[in-house]
Amino acid sequence: MPLRRLSALLGTAVLALVPAMSGCTSGSAPSGSPSGSPSPSASASDSAAAERARERLSGMSVEEKIGQLMVLLAEGTTAEESAGLVSAYNPGGLIYFPENLSGAEQIARMSNGLQRTAADNGAGVPLFLGIDQEQGMVSRLPVGTRFPDAMAVGATRDTAHAEALAGATAEELTALGINLDYAPVADTNTNPDNPVIGIRSFGSDPDLVSEMAAAEAAAFGAGGVVPVVKHFPGHGDTDVDSHTGLPVIDKPRDEWEKEDLPPFRAAVESGVDAIMTAHVLMPALDDSGEPSTLSPDVIGGVLRDELGYDGIVTTDALNMEGVRQTHSDGEVAVRAVLAGADQLLMPPDPQAAFDALRNAVRKGRISTERLDRSVLRILTAKAERGLFGAEPADAAGAEAAVGTQEHRAAARALAEDSATLLRNKGGVLPLDADATVSVTGSGAEDIGAGLEELGYTVTADPASADAAVVGTLSARGDAEQLSLVSAARESGTPVVVVAQGTPYDITDLGAVDGYLATYSSVDASRSAAARVLAGEVAPAGRLPVGIPGTDLDFGDGLSY
Repeated sequence: MPLRRLSALLGTAVLALVPAMSGCTSGSAPSGSPSGSPSPSASASDSAAAERARERLSGMSVEEKIGQLMVLLAEGTTAEESAGLVSAYNPGGLIYFPENLSGAEQIARMSNGLQRTAADNGAGVPLFLGIDQEQGMVSRLPVGTRFPDAMAVGATRDTAHAEALAGATAEELTALGINLDYAPVADTNTNPDNPVIGIRSFGSDPDLVSEMAAAEAAAFGAGGVVPVVKHFPGHGDTDVDSHTGLPVIDKPRDEWEKEDLPPFRAAVESGVDAIMTAHVLMPALDDSGEPSTLSPDVIGGVLRDELGYDGIVTTDALNMEGVRQTHSDGEVAVRAVLAGADQLLMPPDPQAAFDALRNAVRKGRISTERLDRSVLRILTAKAERGLFGAEPADAAGAEAAVGTQEHRAAARALAEDSATLLRNKGGVLPLDADATVSVTGSGAEDIGAGLEELGYTVTADPASADAAVVGTLSARGDAEQLSLVSAARESGTPVVVVAQGTPYDITDLGAVDGYLATYSSVDASRSAAARVLAGEVAPAGRLPVGIPGTDLDFGDGLSY
């Protein structure tokens, strides 16, 4: 890696060199332990945390224990607006979405207030305050640094970028009082038609995904944020979005073990704090017709018994249609716990879930021992991560702690190192220094502005330009985007496509002269695209997926 980029990464990546996952409950050694055993200090700390968790558990009522199983959607933008949820259910956690968030100080104050409310209610157990901050297309925060998507990380083949992304994200989340991130995605994206994973995955190679997911998870943990690896047993080979339906992955078990399992096995072996289930139907693992989230064979059998995982298992959101096909919302909650889940994310009707769980415990359907196992895992993780007695976030200083120059530099370095040149017919790139360039399509304003800053004359008319740049964003099957590329080709001007979503767009675009994949539409990636087009940065990324129907294979990438 060039020195100028490496220096931008060091500030955040160094955090990830600290042995992580000390909060594991699986008994696996931290990945940084050369002997394969935790250090004496780590063992003592873990033992003290476990004892604290057992003591807290012994004084909790059944209702307080059931509350720990639930992670509810935060309400409003203040702690007061969610106080009713906390006092009514004593939940194990809350999850933030954009409608809860407006600014750094507001988020930190809300987080602090929610923790105070939790301390004053029930057993006084601190909250997991979580968010989906994968970076790239799944980024809920309105503030802070925006890094490119996971597939861009995979294109660099450099775990330092994974560590820098997660380390910077963890630092910013911590400044906001957020202590859990539903990331990283460990799905191997083997299906080009996947409507919900795509660039959220590091790629189509399980070894690459394993390496990058493990690096991110370790850096999140080293930064004080609980990582949640998702979506077990794998969501990468689906053509249905589990938000709207139930995907069926009908592949033999040996194929699943080869393609989808390795990243999750690596997560288990590293002792990751939490793993999220997928609302997918995989007959090779369970032919009952139940989605994996409700499957004792998948969670209890494969994840717990075969892989030996004893950390927290959390469901994906229970308001998604993929898990609501055949049971009531209350019954879904009960079946998820019976299958082996510990936390229920976003039950659509919290009261129905709470009542169903309490009735199941009273009737013996869920035994006290089974309930206690889940609660003990949750309490132990909270103790190991220092949530009990934690200092509140510095609300007044939160704004200065997010979106720092160091973090933005790390995002720029990732974007530049991930740009992958896949076509360069006739040496159309880099652009001639005195060229007039038309820029249209997705990201045209940002890419055009970047080229203008570098001295190019930019227009919107391909016919009057020396080169036509067309931005796409997952354009396969999108008539409007494809027509822009066709119009540029028909002008007779050499056409360069900048693909900012999945790189699979090239299969539908016809014979374009240049094709640059950035795997992300964040500002850093569009700025990097302009610099690569101009030759200010040489493209260095390598394709993290194969592209069916073309001669482009995993690992391909041109440079100049």
